[in-house]
Amino acid sequence: MTLTTFWFIMIAFLWTGYFVLEGFDFGAGALMPLLSRSEAERRQVVTTIGPVWDGNEVWLITAVGAMFAAFPVWYAHMLSGFYLPVFVVIVGLIVRGVGLEWRGKVTSRRELALCDAGIVAGSVLPAFLWGAVFGHMVYGTAVATAVGGALSLAMATLHGAVFVALRTTGPVRARARRAALLVSGAAVPLAAVALPSLPGSSALTVPDWSASPFLWASALAAMAALASGVALAWRRREGWAFTATAAAIVFTTATVFGRLWPAPMPGISVAEAASAPYTLTVLTWLGALALPGVIAYQAWTYWIFRRRVSVRSE
Repeated sequence: MTLTTFWFIMIAFLWTGYFVLEGFDFGAGALMPLLSRSEAERRQVVTTIGPVWDGNEVWLITAVGAMFAAFPVWYAHMLSGFYLPVFVVIVGLIVRGVGLEWRGKVTSRRELALCDAGIVAGSVLPAFLWGAVFGHMVYGTAVATAVGGALSLAMATLHGAVFVALRTTGPVRARARRAALLVSGAAVPLAAVALPSLPGSSALTVPDWSASPFLWASALAAMAALASGVALAWRRREGWAFTATAAAIVFTTATVFGRLWPAPMPGISVAEAASAPYTLTVLTWLGALALPGVIAYQAWTYWIFRRRVSVRSE
């Protein structure tokens, strides 16, 4: 395996980690008004992601930074070609961060409502726009962009609903489980439309049966994991349902990046977009030193905050 191939896989890994971890953040934030009936319940939903949301965003910073260092041409194409949606994503993440941080420091209903609106908008917009960006990178059509955005939002919302059900008790847990089943009514049909065409077709909804076996395997695994997540949520097995929805996001992202290999941009291959071998070598050593520590620290954080969140008295 060449360093170019290795770093393409590493960037796919970093984006996958971001979509899995930030995905349930987005879903929980988007569903917060629907899952809560009181201020105490809204705090309950926010508390499920409060200790981890900012750490999850580190994966985005790392993924974009790795693209800049390892594939500067690809980085420049993605951020300049998709300047407006990426800009809106950044604004959304800032607004959501402000809402999450300030929510515990304000007391008036108007201020709380503004924080909640920022959390919802800052969750829905990035969840939709990242899917739209990658959908456009694969197909380059307006329809694929819209379907990619809708699928990304639906999968994140489903993932977040299952996560809230896993991390809460009482009425919020029951509503989150029902929300997961309702959202699956959009996520499953969208996946059935988009995923079979990812392995190699040049048109959405037109499968290419001669595509790579790896791409077909990952696309089919994504659909199976998504269906399993819905079935497990219906059976109230939130832990396994969360594992299944996370696996669906992993396999979907793997299929997208597999489709982008070996030419993530029109007319430019991964090798042509890569940095010099010396730069990739230095990056490899830096990644080997830093990435295990980051993963270990984040795993420790999730272990510490693993218990369910109950409603605190007013």
